[in-house]
Amino acid sequence: MTDLPTPSLTKPAFDAAVSPSAEGSAPTGAASGAPVVVAIDGPAGSGKSSVSKAAATRLGYGFLDTGAAYRALAWHALEHGVDTSDSTAVLEVFGDFDYAISLDTRDRWVRVGGVDVTAAIREPRVTDAVSGVARVAPVRKAVNDLFRRLVAAAAVEGVVVEGRDITTVVYPDAPVRILLTAAPEVRAARRSKELTNQDAAKVAAALHKRDAADSTVVDFLTAAPGVEVVDSTHLNFEQTVDAVLSVVDSTMGARDGR
Repeated sequence: MTDLPTPSLTKPAFDAAVSPSAEGSAPTGAASGAPVVVAIDGPAGSGKSSVSKAAATRLGYGFLDTGAAYRALAWHALEHGVDTSDSTAVLEVFGDFDYAISLDTRDRWVRVGGVDVTAAIREPRVTDAVSGVARVAPVRKAVNDLFRRLVAAAAVEGVVVEGRDITTVVYPDAPVRILLTAAPEVRAARRSKELTNQDAAKVAAALHKRDAADSTVVDFLTAAPGVEVVDSTHLNFEQTVDAVLSVVDSTMGARDGR
């Protein structure tokens, strides 16, 4: 596999964002040379980040974790002492949110200004604050446009883009759209294993709280028309990755007449 470049997303000032495209009408690889987009949605604990990264690696594609942008903004807000339940305050702190992210599956990093926040954005305090910043509509619109511009400019064959409303809002016309899900108790158990220093019951409660809060912004539990469902309730990690790649192969094959 040839080495992937390490493209990054850098956010200009909020009021200087480049002409955002209409919500739900983003380019999806139709333009000459634009990367193929594999759009993957799913609830917290579904494994979408790790599965998407593994799928991207096996495909030789770039990987964009869109949730990292909202986590980084939540971290940025907390560092400035902002109450993330205050939409006006979130918009104000977004104005100087200098954000960058890698698309290289082998060199993952997230930065805010000159600070590497790759690990910090996974802290419980940030997780608790994410829903507050993600529900601010102007922020979502601006960030979604940044995602589209980053992918369009990436010098790779394709990009696996994962998040909460990728298949319905960010890339509703992507050639491959997948909803990765699992039963709530399975998602909670998997997340608990990841967070070995936290009580299982607390992890399950936090997962439920996150789902409830985020569901008021986007519907990430129901597949939109044309979106393939991969239910990993009874699959292990490798089987889930294989299932996702099977959807990619069959969908792209049908598109290409194979």
